[in-house]
Amino acid sequence: MRTLHIISSIERRYGGPAEALKRLATELRLSGHTIDIVCLDSSIDADKSDDNAFDLVVRLGHHAGKYALNFRLVGWLTQHANRYDAIIVDGIWQFHSAAAVLSLLPQKIPYFVMPHGMLDPWFNIGRPLKHAKKLVYWIFVERHVISNAKGVLFTTDSERELARLAFPLYRAKELMMMIGTAPPPSTETLDVAQRHSLATPGKIILFLGRIHEKKGCDLLIQSFHDLQNLSTDYRLVVAGPDDHGLGVRLRREAVRLGIADRVSWPGMVTGAHKWSLLRAADVMVLPSHQENFGVVVAEALACGVPVLLTDKVGIWQEVVADGAGFVDDDTREGITRLLTQWAMLSDDEKVAMQCSAKQCFNNRFHISRVAQNYIALMSKQVA
Repeated sequence: MRTLHIISSIERRYGGPAEALKRLATELRLSGHTIDIVCLDSSIDADKSDDNAFDLVVRLGHHAGKYALNFRLVGWLTQHANRYDAIIVDGIWQFHSAAAVLSLLPQKIPYFVMPHGMLDPWFNIGRPLKHAKKLVYWIFVERHVISNAKGVLFTTDSERELARLAFPLYRAKELMMMIGTAPPPSTETLDVAQRHSLATPGKIILFLGRIHEKKGCDLLIQSFHDLQNLSTDYRLVVAGPDDHGLGVRLRREAVRLGIADRVSWPGMVTGAHKWSLLRAADVMVLPSHQENFGVVVAEALACGVPVLLTDKVGIWQEVVADGAGFVDDDTREGITRLLTQWAMLSDDEKVAMQCSAKQCFNNRFHISRVAQNYIALMSKQVA
């Protein structure tokens, strides 16, 4: 099967969707299937290190800032879309989803949409002007993208249920498609410098992801301060690209709270450095206000690292059911309870949870399972 994914960007700094696609494409190749990509990244200065995961990567560039306007995409899809067995639009609210409707509907070529959490009503809270603009765009563009799709692919039940509440006139053929990741490379494939370049003394509580308001990083800094009343054995590592200067403000907050010497900020980490940091972690925390899936959760579990999640992370129920982590509210009090609960565990209890984390990954989020489900779903839908 040859599938095409239409996505605004596959650059690493934009997080989970692109990373999940790369892992899926690599796995599908092993069984003779392929994923091609057309995106609105610029070919100039693009990070092409992962392009070999795909048979074809087409970068068309864009204009108009975040909306990524480029009518060349409409022409490219009109010319090439009929070559594919299935077409999937990854994400909405940017020009690539509108381009799919403009080019595919006239040719009666079916397509699927994977919202990647972008229909979560959380994005509408406290942003009346932005919500009004999105509502207009929803009525005239995105609801047609969704309603005309052969299927809308949700990664969790909670993502699907929340999508129904975000905007009026919602109508979709809802399907489920879990995503996941590959297991980490063996430690033997990493040289000594890579294994220890991110080493830091003390037990590590790790946050790995974009430093963005939706990730709850401010709560984490405050809750880590609260934890010091119970234990000073831990260091907090906040690793990821800084969105809109939030990281600068959080550093100042750490100084104000007197914990700056116990918080590390390595920036964005990728490849072997990312896996080294995950393996070094005692526990990983994701204090998000909104997270339809959280690929980094699957990556932590793959390393046998337990996870502390809010109930706004879509896969929290699976994690808790398998005994691979804890869950609480997306509040300062909730995150403090999570950190305290972990710190209070005995060494034997932590070892047991580490084993459960690895088992949870193998049973639910291993990329081989995801690839099998992907081909089964696409084959059934396009038959």
